Amino acid sequence: MNIQVSRRGFLASAAATALVIGYDARGALAAQKLQSLSVNPFVLIGADGTVTVVAKHFEMGQGTTTGLATLVAEELDADWSQIRVEWAPADESRYANLLFGSQGTGGSSAIANSFEQYRKAGAAARAVLIEAAAKQWGVAPASITIETGVMRGPDGRTAGFGAFIDAASSLSAPAEPVLKNPSDFRLIGKDRLPRYDSKAKTDGSAKFAIDLRVDNMVYAVIARPPRFGGAVASFDPAGALAVKGVLDVKQIPRGVVVFARNTWAAIKGRQALSVEWDFSQAENRSTDAIMAEHVAALEKPGTIARADGDADATLAGAAKTVEAEFKFPFLAHAPMEPENCIIAVDGDRATVWDGCQFPSITRPVVAGTLGIPPENVDVHTVYAGGSFGRRANPTADYNAEAAMAAKALGDGRPVMLVWTREDDIQGGYYRPIYAQRITAGLDEDGKPVAWSHKLAGKSILVDTPFESVLVKDGIDATSVEGASTLPYAIPNIKVDIRNMKTPVPVLWWRAVGHTHTAYSTEIVIDMLAEAAGADPVAFRMDLLKEHPRHAGVLKLAAEKAGWGEPVAEGKGRGVAVHESFRSYVAQVVDVSTDSDGVVKVDRVVCAVDCGLAVNPDVIRAQMEGGIGYGLGAVMRNKITLTDGAVDQTNFWDYEPLRIADMPKVEVHIVPSAEAPTGVGEPGLPPIGPALANAIHAATGKWVTTLPMVDDGIEFVS
Repeated sequence: MNIQVSRRGFLASAAATALVIGYDARGALAAQKLQSLSVNPFVLIGADGTVTVVAKHFEMGQGTTTGLATLVAEELDADWSQIRVEWAPADESRYANLLFGSQGTGGSSAIANSFEQYRKAGAAARAVLIEAAAKQWGVAPASITIETGVMRGPDGRTAGFGAFIDAASSLSAPAEPVLKNPSDFRLIGKDRLPRYDSKAKTDGSAKFAIDLRVDNMVYAVIARPPRFGGAVASFDPAGALAVKGVLDVKQIPRGVVVFARNTWAAIKGRQALSVEWDFSQAENRSTDAIMAEHVAALEKPGTIARADGDADATLAGAAKTVEAEFKFPFLAHAPMEPENCIIAVDGDRATVWDGCQFPSITRPVVAGTLGIPPENVDVHTVYAGGSFGRRANPTADYNAEAAMAAKALGDGRPVMLVWTREDDIQGGYYRPIYAQRITAGLDEDGKPVAWSHKLAGKSILVDTPFESVLVKDGIDATSVEGASTLPYAIPNIKVDIRNMKTPVPVLWWRAVGHTHTAYSTEIVIDMLAEAAGADPVAFRMDLLKEHPRHAGVLKLAAEKAGWGEPVAEGKGRGVAVHESFRSYVAQVVDVSTDSDGVVKVDRVVCAVDCGLAVNPDVIRAQMEGGIGYGLGAVMRNKITLTDGAVDQTNFWDYEPLRIADMPKVEVHIVPSAEAPTGVGEPGLPPIGPALANAIHAATGKWVTTLPMVDDGIEFVS
């Protein structure tokens, strides 16, 4: 089968002149010729000296290709120009994410779980090459050095890696290779490396799933129920079949598929299709009714997620109390590249080409749909044009749809399933809608003594395959994270959750539960500080004495932002600090308002403690990206339903952050020797509450309904 895209495909067809370094199931290293490879490979060295890093995490813009390659290049002492990256095939027994045991990318875990693993792979390759060179040159291994990919003997002779791969392939690599002392790092923690994927994404040579073409391929789009939970009652294909280029029309469990020679014909055919829908089991309510149900649920008992002391009794006797009710909308992920993939079915085997975020979900879902063994499903991963969580869902929805379409077509032709932007915005898997109420109390000295946090929202994990493992005693941790883990020293804390039901499918959205709990908790902390007559930063610092890393980023951000300096009339400054994915981020936001109260976000100062900074520039980029993505969400974004149908369609009415909205951003990284933690998501949670607190400082208004434009805030446009 001819795939019209440049791929090295070395895992299937590399020549004998290649050395692979990897770990077997026992954690021991092995070095073998590729055609007899039976271990988990991470590094391949070619005869030309090229070092190929086999990435078990895909690239959706977050920098994993750069990060994983840096770890290998550092320990191998390879030159950056030698480095190539290929994605690992689907095989969780060899390529599992060490933090959650299956093969996938998510939870800001790529570098965190791979840090030692990929360093060891590079160090093992280095050890084997040195031993091979020592034997070939007849010198002691300790006398050989490597610098930027050049091996040098004690007599001054030099050679590249490729000169020793034949000799190295017969050697045993050390089970525990010696790793560099961090003081000797020349790449890790430095700003000297360009991002691995920048050039290809700039000149257009980077290939995304939507770029791929396979011989004899047909294109498919699906007419899905316009209300979640709906189903096909009947359909008439005549109108679609009359469209030039349309090849066939078939019903599948998710709707009706239009097959065509190109995407335009498929889309036009879908428009001409006549479908009658059954909405008897669908979500037929509008957003106002759904939100009203969530707010009403706050009056009912919830499932306790945290109970320290007696919050209710203490609140009843508090000297002062503050209370705020928050409303959060459904949010779409809206990645730049909508969902798409190619599937080819050949007898009892299938091949999927995709910007695949979770092969461990895609394989069994596709296999189950086709009725074949999971091991008979091959997944070829390519670049993904964003995700923010959307490409990793428990049903592998668009992969399943592609499999359903190929099965329905039934003639063995590969099928490229394409979602339009409208399909993506209206197609479900949203950040859940939430209602929350926080009541907090102060004693006579202005110290917080009690905190009650009530939440109502649909669980992401209940009724999914993850429920049995990740939902404990009725608590989905992703619903209450950031609330149940409140770090402030408040002696009486109560957090409870009400798991709501709706056919609207929900999913983790960049930073998951932290996206709403950071907003509500950090605003109420500011409310308490105001009620106590205290400075918001000093108030927080006093409550974070047992959390030095929270306090560290808060202090750094405040210092860099000039906290405490006078702020001009019409301007406001707000702060927030939050931990997510084991990283700590504090942000200070400066806003200005005009005579009409229109708000402009001027500056964001961000401090992040994510352990050892492998690629500082990537970390800064992820903080900046999280800030921009989070600003767009809190300022204007929402998904609303009218009689169960989604109102928004595209970027014109689900408006992303515009370049004019983007403030000046400064990112400061806390120096650390701790193990690396996540950076893809932690930059997002603090930006909303820091902005809200800045708006309050400038206008006196607390913004408790999102998006902010729905709570009367107007932004410069």
